[in-house]
Amino acid sequence: MDDKRWMKRAIDLARNGIGTTSPNPLVGAVLVDDEGNVVGEGWHHKAGEPHAEVNALAQAGEKARGTTAYVTLEPCSHYGRTGPCCEALIAAGVKKVVIAIGDPNPKVAGNGIRRLQEEGIEVNVGVLAKEAAEVNEVFLHWITTNRPFVALKYAMTLDGKIATGTGDSKWITGEEARAHAHYLRSIYDAILVGKGTVLADNPSLTCRFVEGKNPIRIILDAKLEIPISAKVISDGEAKTIIVAGKDVLPERLAERKCLDNVEVLQVDTTDGNVDLDELLITLSERKITSILVEGGGAVHGNFFDAGFVDRVYAFIAPRLIGGKKSLSPIGGIGCLKIADGIQLDRVETMVLGSDFLITGCMAKG
Repeated sequence: MDDKRWMKRAIDLARNGIGTTSPNPLVGAVLVDDEGNVVGEGWHHKAGEPHAEVNALAQAGEKARGTTAYVTLEPCSHYGRTGPCCEALIAAGVKKVVIAIGDPNPKVAGNGIRRLQEEGIEVNVGVLAKEAAEVNEVFLHWITTNRPFVALKYAMTLDGKIATGTGDSKWITGEEARAHAHYLRSIYDAILVGKGTVLADNPSLTCRFVEGKNPIRIILDAKLEIPISAKVISDGEAKTIIVAGKDVLPERLAERKCLDNVEVLQVDTTDGNVDLDELLITLSERKITSILVEGGGAVHGNFFDAGFVDRVYAFIAPRLIGGKKSLSPIGGIGCLKIADGIQLDRVETMVLGSDFLITGCMAKG
């Protein structure tokens, strides 16, 4: 039987989950009989709903007995919102399970594989592992590092500028690129900007150009200087977390704590900058698994220098603005040598009207 062929089909099913915002992996499952016929397939739609294996078994019914199951992630072995998938596979009479990658979640971590083997089911692990891991980059990062997956997104001109010297940036890219940027917002749990972006542009930070769930809005405002009339605080379109220092004025803190759908999260600060390590760990504990950072060069530079960037989305417009005071997408300390710069891995490009999108993950090691 062509294991790679059927695992690719399972991976394609897993991709259907991209666009959901939950701390759950994207999993696809395919059931194939001895004649090479697909008798059931499924993917995990939403947290709390049946997992991919259960959906595939439901579609197959009695035809599941004696089949080979192709699953992109190790079947769970614990009771959470749903029952363990390995028990469902055993009960259905599946004879073999091919798994792309093991689940690093401590609640699973090999237990699903062992349980299947205990029942005499043949298990094969590692088929198209790299491809399955790429689909699950957010979940795997979150579960293994205890920090959200962080992506930088910016739009720049052909000469590498995100705004003129006066701060004007509307609009660098065209409508197609801006719509895709809003799509990106819809597939991340949260969007993060600094106070400067809010004070300069008064943005909504929603995905209003496309259908989808608005992300949680995270604003870095160490001294609570953003007025409560700002859209991100007053429009009620999504929850907003204002990240402040621990020494803010009590009256400002009290005023914002009374606002609906607004939370003030206090963390340590150094030289006016919030402690990103503390912030990311705290957000991870709240099951915020992914963050799209759309700040200016200073915020981007802080994340870059701290080593907390996992992916970059760079929208590039065929436009030149020049100027010594024009703003660049990534500030901070940066690298002193070209050789020390971080190379993007798994680079993809996309044409959006007259603009281009280049995206890739930060190369590890």
